[in-house]
Amino acid sequence: MQDNDLLLSDLGTDGVLRLTLNDMARRNALSEAMLEQLAAALDHASGNAQVRVIVLAAKGPAFCAGHDLKELTAARAEQDRGRALFTRVMNLCASVMQAIVTCPKPVIAEVGGVATAAGCQLVASCDLAVASETARFCTPGVAIGLFCSTPMVALSRNVSNKHAMEMLLTGDMVGASRAAEMGLVNRAVAADDLTSATMAMAQQIASRSQMTLATGKRAFYAQREMPLAEAYTYASKVMVDNMLAQDAQEGISAFLEKRPPAWQDA
Repeated sequence: MQDNDLLLSDLGTDGVLRLTLNDMARRNALSEAMLEQLAAALDHASGNAQVRVIVLAAKGPAFCAGHDLKELTAARAEQDRGRALFTRVMNLCASVMQAIVTCPKPVIAEVGGVATAAGCQLVASCDLAVASETARFCTPGVAIGLFCSTPMVALSRNVSNKHAMEMLLTGDMVGASRAAEMGLVNRAVAADDLTSATMAMAQQIASRSQMTLATGKRAFYAQREMPLAEAYTYASKVMVDNMLAQDAQEGISAFLEKRPPAWQDA
């Protein structure tokens, strides 16, 4: 286990990398320092062949409270009223959220507590999410005169328009079971089962070909933004290229021969 103060990193022999937010005093807020450490960790994991799946978890009762409002408010004393810091933090946050999506490794959020504002955005940006039944989610910016515009980007790409708008316009808390119904998380489990359920999912995915996972994740997000005909043209090419890959040949042969595949991740 490596401790980077705000972020704990633990890579298991199963290829599952656990990144744990570790700033309980600030409810794991996405301060500038936290975002920088997340960015560095994701960049390193993306290029590390030993990492097959990433689990993003948190210590304490809050998964993530969103941006560090005290840090942002302190910057108002500057001559520019905080514009430079606001711009830097928002750009860095957007970069981290996109790094999760573009990371070739699947990223699973393990949500054991409250995820608010940019914390909810963090959950929505992950490929998968497992939540404790006690977890809650909200985008409450409207209550303090600050619409959750950047969380809106990830939220609106995961739940229906009306569900997203209800969360954004009311700022109300959403329970884990309701979040699962809406599609914000994959499932809600008992608090005592959260880590085991998340790790079971992570280990199942980690047992697959890295090449296949990276190909599929990249194609999923790319085709989603395309018109239907263009998406099929693109996906068909991806399938052809995938069929020619070594692991596809091995996987199909193993299936036909009724034996476990021996992945080469190529």
